[in-house]
Amino acid sequence: MSRPTPWLVLLLGGASGVGKTHVSYRLARHYGAGLTEVDDFQIVLEHMTTPEQQPVLHLWRTRPEETRRMTEEQHVAFSLEYARVMATALEPVIANHIETRTRIVLEGDFILPSLAVRPRYRDVEAGARVQAVFLYEDDEAQIRRNYLEREGEEQLLRARVSWLVGDWLRREATRLGVPAVAARPWGTVLERVIAAVDSR
Repeated sequence: MSRPTPWLVLLLGGASGVGKTHVSYRLARHYGAGLTEVDDFQIVLEHMTTPEQQPVLHLWRTRPEETRRMTEEQHVAFSLEYARVMATALEPVIANHIETRTRIVLEGDFILPSLAVRPRYRDVEAGARVQAVFLYEDDEAQIRRNYLEREGEEQLLRARVSWLVGDWLRREATRLGVPAVAARPWGTVLERVIAAVDSR
């Protein structure tokens, strides 16, 4: 059932493999809002740009050997830079939803806490109409298990990087006053995310 909210755009962020997608569908249904996965923007942007125009967006595909040589710290830095590029693409989308007063949940790995606390998007005042909540996983081993269950193979480095990115997002969200919610216990995560959003 749709219910009134002060926000028009709700950003659901967090690192890969923590369960955001599963939460996002139920969250959007709870609020009667539309839902868009940021992954869809990644696909469009990669298709509509060249490596020369957006080298960060194309690095995984065009220079896989370079990404394989990255250290954990370089992977984290690259993930955050990718998120900064995505913020540029998400800004006009957020502005449009504020202007048209249509509620939406935007969910994805590459959402930064700083995107949620801007005073305006393009020339559109934010007010209290943009909110965010970040999901995080305390246990790196759980992320490994999530990947194994979802994709059928062990991904140790990917899980490590995801945990490091998630830890950075959690700390940055806390610093900026944006709620961060633990993914477990899984049975209560939706209720806890809703409580975090409604308390704003």
